[in-house]
Amino acid sequence: MGAVWRNHGTTIMLAALLLPVLSFAAYRWRCRSTSRRYAAAEVGLIAGSLPWAVMLFTPQKAARSVDLVPLHDLPSWVSGTADTGVAQLGGNLLVLAAFGFFLPMRFTAMASLRRVLVAAVATSASVEALQWVLAIGRVSSVDDVLVNTLGAVLAASASRRWWADERRRFGQTASLGT
Repeated sequence: MGAVWRNHGTTIMLAALLLPVLSFAAYRWRCRSTSRRYAAAEVGLIAGSLPWAVMLFTPQKAARSVDLVPLHDLPSWVSGTADTGVAQLGGNLLVLAAFGFFLPMRFTAMASLRRVLVAAVATSASVEALQWVLAIGRVSSVDDVLVNTLGAVLAASASRRWWADERRRFGQTASLGT
């Protein structure tokens, strides 16, 4: 965790300080237009995802590599020190958590766990591909895609109460899983 704080402490602090300011600004702006829920979702999507994007695309002093074997990296994340396990597993679960939490709240068409799952897989796979293409010293791993996607789906499940209400309000009576 010390390495995470040392490498990304400024990003974390800026995100923590800017989130309330951006939330208030979006809320005030949306008071005059459509929906406060959309304002919260928009701020959540941006402010909750941007710090992770900065961290994911910060160059490392290592050669780029790729691991396409599912569940190959995962054991090394949890077999090391507790700090490494928390940073790797926890961090990867949180990378797309804001995305999964707020996407179905903002876009009614995305209001299903299946759609969030597909969007999260596509987004995470794109991030991993970009890390490899940009040669920034990161490991592009299938395990990252799997855990990032799991984080997005768990977060979408946590916000389901809000987007399910919205989906019903607009007359979409299909199953919430579709």
